[in-house]
Amino acid sequence: MLENIHKSIDQLYPEMVEIRRYLHQYPELSFQETKTAKYIADYYEKLQIPYETNVGGNGVIATLKGGKPGKTIALRADFDALPIQDEKDVPYKSTVPGVMHACGHDGHTATLLTLAKVMKQYENELEGTIVFLHQHAEEYAPGGAKPIVESGALANVDAVFGTHLWATLPVGVLQTAKSAFMAGADRFEITIKGQGGHGAYPHETKDAIVLGAELVSQLQQIVSRRLDPIETAVITTGVFQAGNAFNVIADQAKLIGTVRYFNLDIQKIIIDEMEKIIKGICISNDADYKFDYIKGYPPLINHSEEAQIVLDASKDITEIHTAEETAPQMGGEDFAYYTMEKPGAYFFTGANKDGNPYPHHHPKFDIDEKALPIAAKALIGAYFHYQRSGK
Repeated sequence: MLENIHKSIDQLYPEMVEIRRYLHQYPELSFQETKTAKYIADYYEKLQIPYETNVGGNGVIATLKGGKPGKTIALRADFDALPIQDEKDVPYKSTVPGVMHACGHDGHTATLLTLAKVMKQYENELEGTIVFLHQHAEEYAPGGAKPIVESGALANVDAVFGTHLWATLPVGVLQTAKSAFMAGADRFEITIKGQGGHGAYPHETKDAIVLGAELVSQLQQIVSRRLDPIETAVITTGVFQAGNAFNVIADQAKLIGTVRYFNLDIQKIIIDEMEKIIKGICISNDADYKFDYIKGYPPLINHSEEAQIVLDASKDITEIHTAEETAPQMGGEDFAYYTMEKPGAYFFTGANKDGNPYPHHHPKFDIDEKALPIAAKALIGAYFHYQRSGK
């Protein structure tokens, strides 16, 4: 049956591309994806596959129950876009100013919808139940996965699998990990409250820019000098806002950034050390501060057996020439909430377009659409291999 499913996926490739390009032209930001959710729901309505809307927010979940007994397995695709202006010169360029699918979620959605259409044809022969999990708001914490889990949508699910079309990997390459795969992703905001004044009289002020610059430098020492070198972490200050005139010393400086880690103990150390450094700099300069640390997505930890199932399933796909374990990535993914709740694995499906050098979240990001059917075959392959796994 799997061979016939693969042929059916290939036959629907033009529709897969059509769906992806339509969604690419009409992107919606996280937590605002109402039209996209309706598009997904309408698709399942036409397929006559039962579905639920507004799951944990804008989530849409469809359920295809096979004609034979078996396990219930969820396959997940996200569908939100990013606040980025599309700078590609293509016919399917985003029509929404300042919003684009710069991470491949349009492709994820097209993959899962078309796979559902294929599997509807094999409904009576199918063992078990497929849960087509369309998730909103992956790009912006608190994200969509957590409320979907909290809604109880995975209560009867035995395992969950998901893939990300990975634009920096060649088509035909699949990568996953048997443990930590993607990092925990947090956010921080620091406001230094000094005392402004005339640029000619610095001794009468408490220069927030100087204190902020010292803070940026010292935060880097947490990773390099306060953590065990065996551990992995990143602290990045992405925003430094202060001042509004060339001859005025700023009274406030705002720093915003991200922290990445794989170990929850390391997360705690980083938070404690950041507080010490901020407090120390401000006390020694008679300044005040506000420190907000926002915990985002936890580390995405794959389950070893499920990751091996993904690798085993890839052997059935002729277009995949390399399926391998890879080192953990410092990017974050709220698929982490699913693998915290149920056995499962996440994997990358290579989707580099003609050597396109532009990475995810870039205004010229694009994917090779030949990766779409490969992703669909890998997802349904994981489904069938899990059914046979004896778990």
